[in-house]
Amino acid sequence: MSNLATFQLLEEAKNSILFTAVRPEIVMERGKGMYVWDTDQKKYLDFIGGWAVTCLGHSPDVIREALHRQSSILVNASPAYYNKPLIEFSKLLSEVTCFDRVFFASSGAEANESAIKLARKYGAKVLGGAYEIISLVNSFHGRTLATMSVTGKSYWKELFSPKVPGFKHVPLNDIEACVSAIDDNTCAIMLELVQGEGGVHSVNYEYLKAIREICNEKGILLIFDEIQTGIARTGKLFAYQHYEIEADIMTLGKGIGGGFPLSAMLTKEKYNIFESGDQGGTYSGQPLAMSVGYSVLNEVIRLNLAANAEVQGKYLIDKLNEIKDTYQLSNIRGKGLLVAFDLPLPAGNDLVLECLGQGLLINSPNSNIIRLMPPLIVTNIEIDRMISILSVSLENIYHARRLTR
Repeated sequence: MSNLATFQLLEEAKNSILFTAVRPEIVMERGKGMYVWDTDQKKYLDFIGGWAVTCLGHSPDVIREALHRQSSILVNASPAYYNKPLIEFSKLLSEVTCFDRVFFASSGAEANESAIKLARKYGAKVLGGAYEIISLVNSFHGRTLATMSVTGKSYWKELFSPKVPGFKHVPLNDIEACVSAIDDNTCAIMLELVQGEGGVHSVNYEYLKAIREICNEKGILLIFDEIQTGIARTGKLFAYQHYEIEADIMTLGKGIGGGFPLSAMLTKEKYNIFESGDQGGTYSGQPLAMSVGYSVLNEVIRLNLAANAEVQGKYLIDKLNEIKDTYQLSNIRGKGLLVAFDLPLPAGNDLVLECLGQGLLINSPNSNIIRLMPPLIVTNIEIDRMISILSVSLENIYHARRLTR
């Protein structure tokens, strides 16, 4: 560390910020496009994208302009009243999805909590009090107690016990296990179309089709968690469009605000069943957030970033395949710009730190997997640079571990 100011900032952070994660000894200061800079002015190529958040890259003009324009007019009028950006953004989301109604929140966990509430409201009204929700092993749906309970991470099972009851977990793409888990208490099935935090594993078409048919037959709800896959991440505006299968409820977050805290739960008119007071939130539909979300989504559509995600995602996978034999990479997979690969040894965290030192940001959801989620504006130039840095970093890691290739 060369900057005394950085050292002082880190000391202040250690003395004032509640510990929740191990962070490297750097302080991010600014960002533009595909890059961020720390307080020592070191430049990093960003292939994390804030965990699929910065869909338009860092500090895009459209967000700055939306914040300036709306903050000059109205920041907050309370959720007790309509506001113009709320109406405009709700209308836009209804036009570009298969859903009719929208509830806004600030985080993906809040959106998923809302979906859980709506499913249980439906179970109470229509299914004789059914309240259980089936989700998938290795899934991730948030960090509130309810969303941790529906999450399928095995090492979360005992964390913060007792958990919220009423959730079952079944293996991905195992239709027999799912059918066996359904009983008279089941009100919904909730799943990610691509498990992001779980390592970028997709549901297959036959499985999803069967799930939709079972939900129709039994009158239970199907919920798609598109917190990470929505807003063009997978090469379609929404991941469900790859399958041409619709859910009853969908949740959005991350890319919907392009970095501004924002999320949404969408549903069909048939399930517009909340009564006054059932759901709400101090910042739900706040004009500032609505203006940003409306501007971000319009920009994603205007720039056709779904198409760019598809093209660049394929290019990224092709480039990874070019180096896979050299570095024993395997199971290269993904949709659009949500991509992952497996390492031949549990060196994920070491590789993340090595890449950081080389000026590249990547993510390791577990010790054997690397996940890549660059901003949707990425081009061949940045992908080539990423592959170059990744190759050097892999070489250094393998040399240090004396891996025989």
